[in-house]
This record gives sequence, C-alpha cells and structure tokens, in this order.
Amino acid sequence: MGQLSESDELRRRAEELLKAQTHKTRAPRTEYEVQRLLRELQAYQLELEKQIEQLHQTKDELESSRNKYVELYEFAPIGYFTLDAQGRIRELNVVGEQMLGIDRQLLIHKPFASFIADGGRAIFSRHLERVLQRKGIQSCEIEIIRNDGTAICAHFQSIAVDPAENKNESILSTVVDITDHKRMEMALQKLRIHLEQTVQERTGNLVRANELLMQKIEEIKSAKESLKGAFAEIERLKDHFQAENLYLQKEIAQGYNFDEIIGQSDAISYVFFRIEQVAPQDATVLLLGETGTGKGVIARAIHKRSSRKDKPMITVNCTALPTNLIESELFGREKGAFTGAHASQVGRFELADGGTIFLDEIGEMPMELQCKLLRVIQDGQFERLGSPRTIKVNVRIIAASNRNLEEEILAGRFREDLFYRLNVFPITIPPLRYRKEDIPLLVNFFVVKFSKKIGKNIETISKKTLAALQEYDWPGNVRELESVIERAVITSQGAVLQVLDRFENFRKTGDPVAQDIHSLADLERHHILRMLEKTGWRIEGKNGAAVLLGLNPSTLRARMRKHGIRRP
Repeated sequence: MGQLSESDELRRRAEELLKAQTHKTRAPRTEYEVQRLLRELQAYQLELEKQIEQLHQTKDELESSRNKYVELYEFAPIGYFTLDAQGRIRELNVVGEQMLGIDRQLLIHKPFASFIADGGRAIFSRHLERVLQRKGIQSCEIEIIRNDGTAICAHFQSIAVDPAENKNESILSTVVDITDHKRMEMALQKLRIHLEQTVQERTGNLVRANELLMQKIEEIKSAKESLKGAFAEIERLKDHFQAENLYLQKEIAQGYNFDEIIGQSDAISYVFFRIEQVAPQDATVLLLGETGTGKGVIARAIHKRSSRKDKPMITVNCTALPTNLIESELFGREKGAFTGAHASQVGRFELADGGTIFLDEIGEMPMELQCKLLRVIQDGQFERLGSPRTIKVNVRIIAASNRNLEEEILAGRFREDLFYRLNVFPITIPPLRYRKEDIPLLVNFFVVKFSKKIGKNIETISKKTLAALQEYDWPGNVRELESVIERAVITSQGAVLQVLDRFENFRKTGDPVAQDIHSLADLERHHILRMLEKTGWRIEGKNGAAVLLGLNPSTLRARMRKHGIRRP
C-alpha cells in the first residue's frame, strides 16, 4: 500500500507540472533536461506496470480464497445458518437446506423456530437471548421437524457478530444432526441398566451359592468324620466276611466235592473226571442228557474251573426265547433294525466276551441261525442285526441238549457241520435212575436246604421213605426229586420227613440207556478206545490221543496197560 501512495504522489506532481507548462511560457529545455525527464517518465511507467501486475495477482488470490470459502461453507458436513436478532433465516448452506428439507430460496426470512418441536421453542428463545447478550458461544439441543414430518435431534451452537455498516445485528449458528448419536446413547443406557441388573442378580446368586457351598462343605466335613468310623467298621466286616466266605467255600467243596453237584456213584464220578479233563482247556463242550439231570450245574462247574472263571458266564435258553428274537438276543441289534427295535441292544455273545456262553437246549435253535452260530464258533466274529460292522469276540462255548442230535441231523433239523463243531468234547450226564445210590445224599441236601428256607427243623428221614424214593425211576431226574422234597418239607409235621406223593415207575425192561451205564473203569476204557480209534491209534503229537484226552503220553500208556488196551 506504501508503494501505491508514492506513485499517486508522483503522478499528481507530474500532472501539476504539465498544467503549469500550459499556463506559462517557458524557455526551451535543453536536450539534457529532455533526456532526464524522459528517463523519469520511463521509470514511472515501469513502476506503474509493476503495481498493476501486483494488483491483478492480489485480485486472483482473493478470488481463489473466496471460492474456497464458498465451497467450505456450502459443503461442510454441518449446517450453517445466519439469523437476524429475531431468529429469522438470512443465509444457509446446502447441508442446512437438506437438513430442513425445503428449497433454500423459500427459507429466507422464515423464523427458524417454526421448524422446532413445541417442547424446544422455549429453549431456542432463551438460547437467542444469551447469544445477543454477548455471552460468547452458546449451545443447546433441540428437536427439528423437517418438511416431510420426520424429526431429527440437533446440536445448536451460536455466536453474535458485530453488525457491519448499514446492516442489522447477525447471529452465526451451526447445526449438527446427532439423531444416531442419541439413539446409540439411549441403547447404551438401556444396556448399561440391563447389565447392572444382571450383575446384581448374578452377584446375588453367587452369594447365595457360596453360602450353600459353605454349608455343604461343613456338612461334608461332618459326614467325613462319620464315614471314617463307618469305613473302619466296613473294613472289619469285609475281612470277616472274606474269611467266612473262604471257610464256607472249603466246607462246600469238602462236603460235596463238585460245587452244586451231589453224588458219589461211579456214573457221576466219571462225569467229575470228564469235567476235570476239559475245564482248564478252551475246547467246546457238548452236554447231553435228559431234562433235569443238571446240565446247567455241570456247565457252571466247568466255567469255575477254567481260566475264564473271573469273566462272566452268560446263559441262553434257546427254548425260552421266541424264534424271531433269538438272533437279536444272541448277536445284538442296532436301533431300527426291525419293527419295535426302539434302541440298540448288546447281544449275549458280546456280553460273554472273554468268558463263557452256555447255549442250553441247542437242539431247539432254528436252522437259519445255526449257520451264523457256526461262523462264530469257527471265526469268532459276527454282525449285529441292522449293522454291517463285524464284531470279534473270544468266547468259550458250552452247549447242552436233551435231544439225540444225530437223529435230528437225519431228520434235517440240525446241521451236521455244526454238530461236529460242538461235539469236540461231549459229556453224557446220567439220569437219576442210573445212580440211585446218590439219592440219599441228594435227599439230605435238599432237606437241609428247604428246612432252612421254610423255617422248619426236619431231623430224620425214615428208611421206608428213602427206599421208596430209591425205587422210583424219576423221569424228571434231580429237578423232580428237588420239587418232591420241597413239597414234603412244607407238608411235614414234626421232625420226621413225610413224603405224601405216590410214585409209579415208568421204565420198561430192556431200556437201552440202562445197558449203556457201566462202571467208571468201563467208561474210562471205552472213552480211551474211542479217542485212539479217532486218532488212528496215534498217542503222541499235536493230533495224538493224549492231547485230546488232556493226559501226558506216559500216563495214557499206563492207563492202556491197566485196561488191557492194545492196538489191533
């Protein structure tokens, strides 16, 4: 600005000199003066051109600055409003126009309060009063109703500016849409209240649970002290019962020789001999004999004397199961394998894994299942009903039948290959009529058993009663005798056993079974001969008779000499 004033002063002086020249006649200037004035005029011209260029540059900068200001004002992310002292709109930017939803030209001179919800107009009025009192920047929150009827929550901030010449007082305001912010604050407030309630509830629950836990701990401590004494008493009783159990087992073994098998006859003694031979082995055993002869008892005796005695012995009565359920009972089933199979079931063979399975009345098994049973015996594997997965088991099989299986094979009711698999070590159990010398022992055993059970004191049995019991042929064998004695103990009055049943013998002369019963020596000789013939009179080796009989070869040779057995 200083350079501009100096040039104006020079221009003014030059003009005055020119005017003075026109009013008075001067002497002609020398060439030197003319040259000097020309140089001064050229210098003034250069200075003027320079100042003009600076003025154009300043104008461009001002124009650029103004454009930036306009852009910043118009497109700022908040609404800008210029209000007069009465709160009417003078100017606004694009965002302010969009905020109210009305064309900018229609908003000029409109009261801003007309866009404020009823509850906020008093707040806005007080806001303007504070602004006009020159109390600095003032703020408030108001609810603005847009032209389409929707409401937004706005943060309003204003300041008064000094009026320019010939202009009224102005208020500059900024408006920020804080609707989303308010919603988030309300949501956070609700969450905070819910969280506080939840924390209070959980804290209360934890306090109560802690109190209960402390109470339980005290109770457990008290119970622990009581249990110590009870445990010591249990240990004492356990030792006592173990000692008593061992004693009773010894007494039973000494009194009856073979677990629950009672008898001293040659016929039953041979059965004992056969049991002792086969029990330690894992060979399949086939028990043959009439109903009631005690095939189940014999099977348990074999299991108890085997290496599998600590594992279970599972019994399957083939006559007690319906035909359509035998397969699922033996081999198990998967859920849905057939109608009514609402759950999976483990079969008897799986339960007996590692132990023994006793298949009672094997002759009653349907032909379609005999093939599957044969596979289990051969390979030790099978599949559950409804499952493709093969299951492997290690089971010892003891089978029993009161039928003549060889006749069943001829009749087409039993598979020949299954019979040979089962008939590895057959044991024929003699009926009671062929070991009548055992009847007094059995009677005494049953009298003691049922007297204790019923609560009577039967002390004696008359000779006449014993003779009558020994003369009867007992078609139901030991099972029938047991029922008769139980009934007699119930009906007896006093200390003497009174048997009221009438016995009628059913046997006919020439019973072929009677002719097959010999002395123990004859039975042993017959069995050794049978094994020697089966092995082609080979004594030693893997397939020799000694292995089949479970004897040492030298022992077998001694028995052969004893019975006079010689190779043909």
